[in-house]
Amino acid sequence: MRAAEGSKSITKILYYLFLIYTFCAVLYTANYFYHTYTSEKAIPDVLPQSNDLKGINIQSANSGKDAIKWGGMQDVMTEEFFLSKVFAESLQPTQVIPYYFRAQGTPPKEDITITTLITANRFKVFDRLVNHYKGPISVTIHVNDVPHKRNALLAQLNDLYHGNPLMKKFVDVHLVIDKFERQFNMWRNVAKFFARTDYVMMLDVDFYLCTNFREKILNDERLMNMLRAKNTGIIITAFEYVNQADGYEHEKFPKTKTDLLKQVQAGQLDMFHAFWWRGHGSTNYTRFYEADQLYKVTQYQHHYEPYVIFPKDSPWCDERFIGYGANKAACLFELYLSGVDYWVMPDDFLIHQSHEYLENARRMERKYNKKLYDHFREELCFRYARNFINSGVWSTSVAKNLKTECNKIRGFNQAIKYFSSLES
Repeated sequence: MRAAEGSKSITKILYYLFLIYTFCAVLYTANYFYHTYTSEKAIPDVLPQSNDLKGINIQSANSGKDAIKWGGMQDVMTEEFFLSKVFAESLQPTQVIPYYFRAQGTPPKEDITITTLITANRFKVFDRLVNHYKGPISVTIHVNDVPHKRNALLAQLNDLYHGNPLMKKFVDVHLVIDKFERQFNMWRNVAKFFARTDYVMMLDVDFYLCTNFREKILNDERLMNMLRAKNTGIIITAFEYVNQADGYEHEKFPKTKTDLLKQVQAGQLDMFHAFWWRGHGSTNYTRFYEADQLYKVTQYQHHYEPYVIFPKDSPWCDERFIGYGANKAACLFELYLSGVDYWVMPDDFLIHQSHEYLENARRMERKYNKKLYDHFREELCFRYARNFINSGVWSTSVAKNLKTECNKIRGFNQAIKYFSSLES
């Protein structure tokens, strides 16, 4: 009798232990999947409505607290600390929030992401770009870190993003939050850093895409092989209206090269910023008008700043360039020196959509950036030359662009002799 009762007691104990084990297992599993989901979730599904934004904590879902892992190690550094180093040449303190909104799905690696930057007054043209491109876009949005301005912008951004299905399908949004205006190159780097395709196009948001160059490139094996070789940048030629008032009506922009040439011959359209020939003159517009096949830029000069498709795995924009003047030229000068040749698509083009410029800021900032650019080019020539010599590619085609451009700099040849002597 006692043996039977003892057996029942043991059975009960085992039963309760089993229940406790099952309960703990369920809790553990639920906790695991919860944390896996929240750590992978980069953005909130929705933002608070504008009247709830007053106390919003502007951070990504992981709040910059999750550790970046290196070699399987954990708790090495926070995401916030990591990004502060990535964009260390920018003015600080600056908070970068990647994927504040993240596009649904994942684009093919061999696609072309437009990387661009916008402020609140450019939301309308950005919406137009998204609707027209229908492809991956990585955009940096600057948020002025003043509460009432910040909250108003986020409310507008929320309405913009959730009001357009194509925005949610194709666009990754990254925020830069600080009190510094016009850190253009830093903003460009953020958009490029978080682009999810192998190729990018650095584009100003005000340009209207008149032709479907993306489809042409992706379906042309020759062009794709040139991009895969990582020594090619493909240029889409830029135009603007002589009468700026005509540039507000994008519905009337030409969609074919034939129609473009009619407006050029009529004196309605001209190269973008024709008053500053150095900016786009190397494209050789006369040749573009007659071209029926891809052609190479042969008269490069260091102020050249076209709109280019190139591999994401390429040099970054120098973030010391803040404000107007030389910022984009500096990006493309370094790309050219690194060994990338520029080629022009024969039938594709962009047209600038007119808007007002901050002329006072442009005039002053250009003055200071000109001085910076002169020193930057010298610095870049010496640095890349030494790198090419040390890497054993000085006598190859990789160094051809550098030799052509940097031979114009006084003292360059003497420096090359010195660098070469260090290797001998």
